[in-house]
Amino acid sequence: MTPEQMRDASLLELFSLEAEAQTQVLSAGLMALERNPTQADQLEACMRAAHSLKGAARIVGVDAGVSVAHVMEDCLVAAQEGRLRLSAEHIDALLQGTDLLMRIATPGDTGAQATLPVFLAQMASLLDPGAAAKPLAPPAVPALPETPVQIAQDEPVPLPAEPLEPELDLAPRRKAGKRTGEGTERVLRVTADRLNSLLDLSSKSLVETQRLKPYLATLQRLKRMHGQGMQALDGLRMQLEDSGQSSEVLEALAQTQRLLAETQQILQQQAADLDEFGWQASQRAQLLYDTALACRMRPFADVLTGQSRMVRDLGRSLGKPVRLLVEGDKTQVDRDVLEKLEAPLTHLLRNAVDHGIELPERRLLAGKAEEGIIRLRASHQAGMLSLELIDDGAGIDLERLRSSIVERALSPADTVARMSEEELLTFLFLPGFSLRDKVTEVSGRGVGLDAVQHMIRELRGSIELTQLAGQGCRFHLQVPLTLSVVRSLVVEVGGEAYAFPLAHIERTLEVGADEIVQIEGRQHFWHEGRHIGLVAASQLLNRPAGQTQESSLRVVVIREREQLYGVAVERLVGERVLVVMPLDPRLGKVQDISSGALLDDGSVVLIVDVEDLLRSVEKLLSTGSLERIERGSSGARGAARQRILVVDDSLTVRELQRKLLGNRGYDVAVAVDGMDGWNALRGEDFDLLITDIDMPRMDGIELVTLVRRDQRLQSLPVMVVSYKDREEDRRRGLDAGADYYLAKASFHDDALLDAVVELIGGAQG
Repeated sequence: MTPEQMRDASLLELFSLEAEAQTQVLSAGLMALERNPTQADQLEACMRAAHSLKGAARIVGVDAGVSVAHVMEDCLVAAQEGRLRLSAEHIDALLQGTDLLMRIATPGDTGAQATLPVFLAQMASLLDPGAAAKPLAPPAVPALPETPVQIAQDEPVPLPAEPLEPELDLAPRRKAGKRTGEGTERVLRVTADRLNSLLDLSSKSLVETQRLKPYLATLQRLKRMHGQGMQALDGLRMQLEDSGQSSEVLEALAQTQRLLAETQQILQQQAADLDEFGWQASQRAQLLYDTALACRMRPFADVLTGQSRMVRDLGRSLGKPVRLLVEGDKTQVDRDVLEKLEAPLTHLLRNAVDHGIELPERRLLAGKAEEGIIRLRASHQAGMLSLELIDDGAGIDLERLRSSIVERALSPADTVARMSEEELLTFLFLPGFSLRDKVTEVSGRGVGLDAVQHMIRELRGSIELTQLAGQGCRFHLQVPLTLSVVRSLVVEVGGEAYAFPLAHIERTLEVGADEIVQIEGRQHFWHEGRHIGLVAASQLLNRPAGQTQESSLRVVVIREREQLYGVAVERLVGERVLVVMPLDPRLGKVQDISSGALLDDGSVVLIVDVEDLLRSVEKLLSTGSLERIERGSSGARGAARQRILVVDDSLTVRELQRKLLGNRGYDVAVAVDGMDGWNALRGEDFDLLITDIDMPRMDGIELVTLVRRDQRLQSLPVMVVSYKDREEDRRRGLDAGADYYLAKASFHDDALLDAVVELIGGAQG
């Protein structure tokens, strides 16, 4: 919230902000007091938070807030003075009061008034068990005004402790109840858009400073050439003196040397000044960028707000005492990443309490402590945020998991019996998979670990599950520290730069031409005892193949779960830390590309969307369109074969035509309907289109009409193959622009092949 917005805000809005911050202090403090009721610092912090809320509620005229905060403060003061020892019942009631205060402060929440008398009566009985339980009379305070009270323009306003989205804190959060003074940083509010713009500008300035390097290199080269010229003139002067030239010639030569000497001094000075300026500019630009990036970074603790309380409350509701221990809560992470981590972490924590931690009696029988422990560790590892969530529960019943896999018909029993533990655990990440037989409020609804995995992948991260029977489970998550920058391997494909995020790269290799083998019509190579499929980046990214006579391939090995693919590129440029620049929204989703960036020299590099790229590989494999990489020429494609696109919504017809034409030497691609075919025609070159008429989304007549209207495609030969053999259907197809009409009723191998030869000739290559 900006200062202008705060001046215009109502007191009720500011009270809501303060309540959000102070209830967080109360929740954390009360949970600490639950384990040790006599901690003086926690008692003091909770008492001050309740006192502050009571005063704030009185100022804005919220009588219910005054009553709740007042009775909570009385309870905490009694504990401070030793007149009361906080029990589990006291902690439960105080936590309920904390929730009630937040509801009272939330605009539009009308349910708090109904629970207020019950809460006050409960607190009264806990404070004075001998007295009759009755609601406390609220203090005499002014009634709540019907319209929000506006703050005067010159009235000092306390700064709220938590920002309203989409604004961001630019300094560490102050502890509630303490005023800003010496030794504390002042907090400002800046909109997320402005901060993103600042980061974008600082990254561009960092790139721009790198462009000084070529100018400095040119000056240094000129200085060397100038020195060589001076030496040549010295030699010429000595020759002229020996040959007895006139004094006028020698004087002119001396004058030239003096002028060149002066220019040499200027050149040296300018080169030195530019070198100094370039160094200073790059240092300041780097500092500016680092500072702008640091403004987006927040401690990992920010995502944990309320998680400890959630674990505690969920455990109590299930009859399981559970505690969450956090390590590395000060680890710095981009705020955007933190926001996207909250949902998957909440799901994993609830899963650990419900599925992992056993009931107290079972834990005691297993020799464990009655209270379950869940550990959450955060740390930096190789430019990534590494998270470990470990519970000390029973682990996963592998026999029950095997039975569930067989019952759901996900795999045959004999196959499941041979699976390793790692293979079995991967089934838990399938959509809708659950080991819980009945639906409860916590689990069994089919929204499981697949949702967590999807959210982590959206962050360009990974998740891994391991377990030890009887001792608990361990989830290991790795996500980028920031979405603003990405560590990448820059490669060259078709003369252009592309970047593969390092998080998706298994390794890079040089593969000799003699190491490439053909298996079931696909190219592979052996590495560490397994076959890795080989594809050309030039085909995936629709770039011309590079022409080189080198006998080995540069290969980037990318991983998707257990599947490895080798992507052949022309050149490995090197590892770079790139500032992500989103593509213009008007472009929509660009196939196989996620975003862009600038290299040090100011040139553009496209960042590859690896998951999208892998989907493209699967599509090429399923349609038989994957092109061979010629062994004698790195990245070079083989002799061009005539390409045919078959568009038909019938899988049987589609595959029949593909095999028939493929066996005759044609390069065949397939599309499942008219829309899919139109997209293929716009992105690739074909020598012939064969299409059905009746198809979903776009029929064959519409497809042919679009082809004939397109300037690039209007000369493409088109054959219509349809079940309809009526004259009017034949006329519709030919009128739309088809060159040939073939009825499926009279369709046979020779008829199709003869028609293809008639239109484009026999297969080449």
